[in-house]
Amino acid sequence: MAAAERRAFAHKINRTVASEVRKQVSRERSGSPHSSRRSGSSLGVPLTEVVEPLDFEDVLLSRPPDAEPGPLRELVEFPCDDLELQRQPRECRTTEPGIPEDGKLDAQARAAVEMYTEDWVIVCRRYQHLSAAYSPITTEMQRERQKGLSRQVFEQDTSGDERSGLEDSDDSRRCSGSPEDTPRSSGASGIFDLRNLAADSLLPSLLERAAPEDVDRRNEAQRRQNRPRALLTLYPAPEEDEAVERCSHPEPPREHFGQRILVKCLSLKFEIEIEPIFGILALYDVREKKKISENFYFDLNSDSMKGLLRAHGTHPAISTLARSAIFSVTYPSPDIFLVIKLEKVLQQGDISECCEPYMVMKEVDTAKNKEKLEKLRLAAEQFCTRLGRYRMPFAWTAVHLANIVSSAGQPDRDSDSEGERRPAWTDRRRRGPQDRASSGDDTCSFSGFRPATLTVTNFFKQEAERLSDEDLFKFLADMRRPSSLLRRLRPVTAQLKIDISPAPENPHFCLSPELLHVKPYPDPRGRPTKEILEFPAREVYSPHTCYRNLLYVYPHSLNFSSRQGSVRNLTVRVQYMAGEDPSQALPVIFGKSSCSEFTREAFTPVVYHNKSPEFYEEFKLCLPACVTENHHLLFTFYHVSCQPRPGTALETPVGFTWIPLLQHGRLRTGPFCLPVSVDQPPPSYSVLTPDVALPGMRWVDGHKGVFSVELMAASSVHPQDPHLDKFFTLVHVLEEGAFPFRLKDTVLSEGTVEQELRASLSALRLASPEPLVAFSHHVLDKLVRLVVRPPIISGQMVNLGRGAFEAMAHVVSLVHRSLEAVQDARGHCPLLAAYIYYAFRLPGAEPSLPGGAPPVTVQAATLARGSGRPASLYLARSKSVSSSNPDLAVAPGSVDDEVSRILASKGVDRSHSWVNSAYAPGGTKAVLRRAPPYCGADPRQAIDCSSSRASSYLEASSTALPAPQPRPTVQKLLHEELALQWVVSSSAVREAVLQHAWFFFQLMVKSMALHLLLGQRLDTPRKLRFPGRFLDDITALVGSVGMEVITRVHK
Repeated sequence: MAAAERRAFAHKINRTVASEVRKQVSRERSGSPHSSRRSGSSLGVPLTEVVEPLDFEDVLLSRPPDAEPGPLRELVEFPCDDLELQRQPRECRTTEPGIPEDGKLDAQARAAVEMYTEDWVIVCRRYQHLSAAYSPITTEMQRERQKGLSRQVFEQDTSGDERSGLEDSDDSRRCSGSPEDTPRSSGASGIFDLRNLAADSLLPSLLERAAPEDVDRRNEAQRRQNRPRALLTLYPAPEEDEAVERCSHPEPPREHFGQRILVKCLSLKFEIEIEPIFGILALYDVREKKKISENFYFDLNSDSMKGLLRAHGTHPAISTLARSAIFSVTYPSPDIFLVIKLEKVLQQGDISECCEPYMVMKEVDTAKNKEKLEKLRLAAEQFCTRLGRYRMPFAWTAVHLANIVSSAGQPDRDSDSEGERRPAWTDRRRRGPQDRASSGDDTCSFSGFRPATLTVTNFFKQEAERLSDEDLFKFLADMRRPSSLLRRLRPVTAQLKIDISPAPENPHFCLSPELLHVKPYPDPRGRPTKEILEFPAREVYSPHTCYRNLLYVYPHSLNFSSRQGSVRNLTVRVQYMAGEDPSQALPVIFGKSSCSEFTREAFTPVVYHNKSPEFYEEFKLCLPACVTENHHLLFTFYHVSCQPRPGTALETPVGFTWIPLLQHGRLRTGPFCLPVSVDQPPPSYSVLTPDVALPGMRWVDGHKGVFSVELMAASSVHPQDPHLDKFFTLVHVLEEGAFPFRLKDTVLSEGTVEQELRASLSALRLASPEPLVAFSHHVLDKLVRLVVRPPIISGQMVNLGRGAFEAMAHVVSLVHRSLEAVQDARGHCPLLAAYIYYAFRLPGAEPSLPGGAPPVTVQAATLARGSGRPASLYLARSKSVSSSNPDLAVAPGSVDDEVSRILASKGVDRSHSWVNSAYAPGGTKAVLRRAPPYCGADPRQAIDCSSSRASSYLEASSTALPAPQPRPTVQKLLHEELALQWVVSSSAVREAVLQHAWFFFQLMVKSMALHLLLGQRLDTPRKLRFPGRFLDDITALVGSVGMEVITRVHK
């Protein structure tokens, strides 16, 4: 046939012989020099051609799924139920939520309660397991499916040494010839000795006549024989390190814990028993010179000794009877000591005189010293009756925890404690980002040692002039030296038996630091174990996950040397006052041991005949949810008369001072050196500080600071950072419209608050890393709210989109840098990933539960922009072509006898207890979970499908808000605003965003998913689900980020 007569398609047929193709592939794969020379001399065969990719959206529009018959229909069909909105209940460790009651919350506490009680909002993809993304679950399922498959062996698999997967085979039919030895007419794909190959089975019915329908039916039946159910199961499961895409989900945020130690106080015995003795436990880090735990108070006195205080005590609360404590240590160190302090009832005489009987008298001399003991008991009974509410320092000792951990594998220190030894708790996975110990020679772990029972026999007498923590750290450092000066001191002989072991994973009868029942709590009659709050030695970067609002008061010293009169036996009374009337003292002070759970007042120990005493006391308070300007701490100084005299009062007030707790909307903490007034404070004193010289008042030492005290808050409500405090205060003022508002020395009005808020947004980058990470969820939520719902001030919308976006970029960067040590394999910060996956939700939209009310839609409005924007916009020229301006204006189950007696007694005082009958297991509020409050406007969403996409601001309905004075609101779409602000951002902000582009892309993806789900837009055509301007912004972002990635890779 002539060339001109050939049909048109024949000219395009590739005439290359198949063997030539195989030879070229073999040469390229073998890499031999001989093959390289031959392949270099021959012409290259084009195995692939570059084909422009199709626009998948255009293909779907031109070929709807209904028009595609057969199995290919599944390839172009998107399941309409792929996106699923789930509400996962937030994990609560305690049987009761522990949040304050409604109606008594200020704006900051209300925001915290909403944050810590809202369920997680998770957007799931039902068919994620069918994607190509790596997931440990799907990979394991694929390997399970491959176990039942027969191995497929093809000629290509056994054709050569370099391509063989069967190197250990002894098949004699294999040869190692070169590709050129393969006959050109051979149809084999490898190198074989064809003469030794086994013949294929004959096809007897090959030449028989059969109907085409029968042939098709027989072929189909044969194809179905031994056919795997899923074709892709033949492909090997991907390895994690080779995966290009991963779909693993982050762990939900949880409360941080370090390595936990369980300390049980078993018994305390002295040579003589004449009065009650009370104990205090706490952890101290000598190297950091810091107390790293709160105090744990325990009472090991016998019933006869407790009876001496019957005149002063009430029925003790169950929580104050604890004898076991769980300490948490985030940074284990060989310099940590367990310090044990002992106190006794105040009596006449200094500490040395009171300790003398315990140092001289022995138990074996009881008969000889019978008269002296009776005299001492009688005096102790009198002091307990008269001075039972006051304490005095007695003795102290310390246990070096590193010695316990290192020697726990040896026999017990106590010879008779072998029967008490238990198996060691297995090491467990720690929660939180600080699961690491110090490096080098100081590596220490408190999680894997064997339990040890110790008997501490030597106590050191407290010295009246050396009671401060600074002196204690000197003593502890001296204890580690071989020639310790403390060993030369005369000890107070006693026997304190304690048990130290790693804490179990889920201990029974455990109370949180707020005295809430920790799950599991099987029986309220069991003697509880207290969790002791940790004060980490260094920063801990972990977000708050539960409501906590505690305040610790540490009186340090008092100087009354210039005070006239009989002021020697000094004590300080601490009260939390809601007003200036004495009846307004709130019962928020935690009790110690064998007392009521909460009290209205507490006293420091008394140092006998000392006008300048030092204190080591710790007062723990539960801050009210609503702290006002009138709330303050009132300190009253008393002189206690130890010896009864006619006409002399037991206690005489000799001074007053106070600390206003709230100043310009911020909780006051830190050290204070306060002047002390001789006279009672005048009316309206609570709004002023004692530094103000009020007329007509007399002051100790000429109004100088004579009382040193320190306040420390452990709060998930108050950030205690000036920049964060100012930001939250301004946001809450805008939300409530509380104008005018005083901020420091400035009175803010609606005309000046915008400037302050912009300055506060810029100053967020200056916040300290630790509180910023702790309140990262709060900060991100408020920034998202400012972007989506810009405030309305004086009837005008204040667009804070650019400032909020820049602040979000800096916050994300700071959080990421603070947690560099715990990034995943992709370099993502787990805290930020968990925020997007679990905590992020669209402001003003409340997702509905499955099967409940119809899904709530979201109000939509975007920033108005001109219609003349080009279809594709790259970041490099975005500012020149954009017409928008974003800146428009005990054993489990056992019941303790002592606890049973107290529960059985009538008249137990539970009026000030949070662990009351209503919150006890089985009570009306035992597992009550507060529903998230409604925080949105009228949830109607306007769909703008016009080509110009000219949007307008949609005012929310004023009748939708239950507040008496609703403020008008405007709502935008977060993903559109993020894309726009990214496009028009400055170079510095753009660089910060590009460093963590994954965060902003994932935030946009979840916002888009929530927008479709809550707006019921999944049935809308795909190209009409989002406006064209948003698609243009996405195109610009993808192009610019892609170019940036390519540029940085080539560098």
